[in-house]
Amino acid sequence: MLQSDPTTAHSLGADLRALRKARGLTLQDVADALGRSVGWVSQVERDLSEPSITDLRHIAAKLDIAVSTLFRRGAAPANEEGYVVRSGARRPIGSRTAGLVEELLSPDLTDDFEMVHSTFEPHSEITQAVTRPTQEVGYLVSGRLDLEIAGQTFAIAPGDSFRIRGEPFRWKNPYDAPAVAIWVIAPPIY
Repeated sequence: MLQSDPTTAHSLGADLRALRKARGLTLQDVADALGRSVGWVSQVERDLSEPSITDLRHIAAKLDIAVSTLFRRGAAPANEEGYVVRSGARRPIGSRTAGLVEELLSPDLTDDFEMVHSTFEPHSEITQAVTRPTQEVGYLVSGRLDLEIAGQTFAIAPGDSFRIRGEPFRWKNPYDAPAVAIWVIAPPIY
């Protein structure tokens, strides 16, 4: 789903549409969950209607994302919009897991993939395996991370990369330093 004009791909509506489609939801599914009409949801996705904060909370819950994912941290200059994401303007995203900070590196969620900057705090982990309908490739920039993918455990060091294809996985940082990874995830899930 490549955008021919990146300046039009940065809207809240475009991100909501991409997230809804990535989850296999119809306009009707979202409308039913919100107690709204299909027309209203369609107008929000086309940026013709502006949802309230309460609406955004309900939409985020239906899409299983943090509501902060729907807000931009900093506005890009007009000539950079859709092309460049400055380090101080990244949007927080993610699973709201303690010990994990995730930021969107992609300009928006309208491409066939997303790039994510993840920081795994020292002595943090997820105890329950996660399975997502995605293909993911990660690259460890710094620190060390233990990954369990499909029941196999791997010790990941800086410069190592890994792939997860819809398999159950868990992560653990039992070390004294944060681990920083860059992920490419298709389709976008945040």
